[in-house]
Amino acid sequence: MWKWISHHLVGLCCLIALAQPVCAEWHTETQAIMGTRVHVEIFHEDPAAARQLLSDVMWEMHRIDHAFSSYKEDSELSRLNREATTGWVSVSDEMMDLLTKAERMSELTGGAFDITYASVGRYYDYRAGTAPDDATIEAAVKAIDYRYVERDVAGQRVRYRRPEVYIALGGIAKGHAVDRGIAMLHAAGVEQASVAAGGDSRIIGDRRGKPWTVGIRHPRDDKKMSAVLPLVDTAVSTSGDYERYFEKDGVRYHHILDPTTGRSAEGAWSVTILGPEATFTDGLSTSVFVLGPERGLALIDRLPGVDAIVIDPSGQLRFSADLLDLKPSN
Repeated sequence: MWKWISHHLVGLCCLIALAQPVCAEWHTETQAIMGTRVHVEIFHEDPAAARQLLSDVMWEMHRIDHAFSSYKEDSELSRLNREATTGWVSVSDEMMDLLTKAERMSELTGGAFDITYASVGRYYDYRAGTAPDDATIEAAVKAIDYRYVERDVAGQRVRYRRPEVYIALGGIAKGHAVDRGIAMLHAAGVEQASVAAGGDSRIIGDRRGKPWTVGIRHPRDDKKMSAVLPLVDTAVSTSGDYERYFEKDGVRYHHILDPTTGRSAEGAWSVTILGPEATFTDGLSTSVFVLGPERGLALIDRLPGVDAIVIDPSGQLRFSADLLDLKPSN
């Protein structure tokens, strides 16, 4: 009897709420896009409008994936890699904007972030468990330098200064996709939401009076969390050596390459960055991973409104200065 009564009371509550504005609830959708799990969650009073917003955000994620994937032959990025080695190539406003942001990230990090890492990175096959030999790396690493990507902003065109140059936008494009999703939800008046693409997330507002919680997984045990972060109105990105990797002869080959060597960076197990925009935190998490704890955290401490948590190769959590000040003492 109580089950029946409670069921109808809920229905009555919603009917009454129609006379006022709200019988709002959470709406979610999850898809596999950009080689990762994309999850969107919004709080909305109109189920039909919520479904449309979720569909629109997922469509935008697919669009960005199609434009900036180096694995799709007909993507704008693939066309750029094919044609920019021999001359100027016209690009979209969005591509120019991403390349501009990538260059600024490279300058900010002293080259630790470099989209031309793919000049070597394309020779690794993490699914097959194969790495390029020393001779291939030594030859290809000469093409790694973000300054080899020349932008003519006025003419809306790009060219590469060396024929061996090859770029990938995986270190910044997922963050860009997350920011685009958030911008769409903001424009629609959504005040509480989360958009996540793999290790990159951004949230609007809180979660009905409580903070959102984002976990940092243990780099060597996917059933454990190294930390759980309570967040409001924040972007967060994590880069780890466990995302795409293989092991051979006791060596872990993972996808975060040091641009100076063309080999997997060794200074960290994972890096988590908190900041205002996912495009920025996405690029910074890769950069700090390459720089290692000391240089990486020193960089973060110079950036206002940005924080970091680094898990070093001993498994120790290391915090940027602002987070360290907030960390409770034992």
